[in-house]
Amino acid sequence: MRYTVYHLTHFRYDAPVSESVMEVRMQPRTESVQRCLRFELATTPRSRVFAYQDPEGNVVHHFDVPARHRELTVVAESVVEFVADIAIPSSGDLAMWDLLDEPGTRERFFEFLEPSHFARPTEALVAFSRELGLSRQTDPLSLVRRLITQLYDAFEYAPKSTRVDSPIDDALAARRGVCQDFAHVTIALIRRLGIPCRYVSGYLFHNQQNGERSVDGASHAWVEAWLPSLGWVGIDPTNKTLAMDRHIRVAIGRDYHDVPPTRGAFKGNARSELGVAVRVQTTDAPIEPSDVMPALYWAAPEPDIEPPIADDAQEQQQQQQQ
Repeated sequence: MRYTVYHLTHFRYDAPVSESVMEVRMQPRTESVQRCLRFELATTPRSRVFAYQDPEGNVVHHFDVPARHRELTVVAESVVEFVADIAIPSSGDLAMWDLLDEPGTRERFFEFLEPSHFARPTEALVAFSRELGLSRQTDPLSLVRRLITQLYDAFEYAPKSTRVDSPIDDALAARRGVCQDFAHVTIALIRRLGIPCRYVSGYLFHNQQNGERSVDGASHAWVEAWLPSLGWVGIDPTNKTLAMDRHIRVAIGRDYHDVPPTRGAFKGNARSELGVAVRVQTTDAPIEPSDVMPALYWAAPEPDIEPPIADDAQEQQQQQQQ
């Protein structure tokens, strides 16, 4: 299967800013059965774009727009191919727990077992884990498969119900959120059981026949759990499914804090507004800009926020993964 992805990000400012510095994580990974055949990144105003690879193998592009501007547009276009099917058995065996508890395993995956910025145990999470009856009485793969359904049934998918920086307790209290919240709750629950788990940022090709809850037109997030003999197994709790050949992996990290699609700052006395549009389609031909929906301005500033101090560096708004 081959996909073309078009990802548009648009920042607008209510006054001219003198400089924008930004890094983006939008290039799909090439590994396992996924291949990134082509990737292009362009900015308006134009800038020189550089790239490096972080310790997890994610490709990070960064650029600086030094000229004064009132708008900044970033367009990323990718062509991705899956060269084989992904096969996951229906269950594992209890001996997997012994392998997960081996010192070598825990040392190898230390950073994906410890609490992280957004995925950490809280009183609300511990109570929720008890409510779900999570324990080691079944094999790890069966537990993970059951957890997908439990989270899907327990939480409502509700766009704009949380913020990009919301802690997991907000979603746990409301029992609602977006894919970013589903992923963080899942990671925290799975790590408590001693299973390495990590956050995956990427895109989902929506198939209406499968009844996905996540919205089309935005980036997506899910998680991967490491299981003995299977390696990293993708889990999409938002849509009650395993992550297969419709899930396009872009970046992996401990949680969203490690791999936001955009992170940056601007210099100036202005308020910013963020718009995002994503289109994924199965085609060998590039997506034309006219085929992409207008950017959705869901990250407007609150009206009672005071303007930033002139010439101070201000953080750019980040894209929440829906």
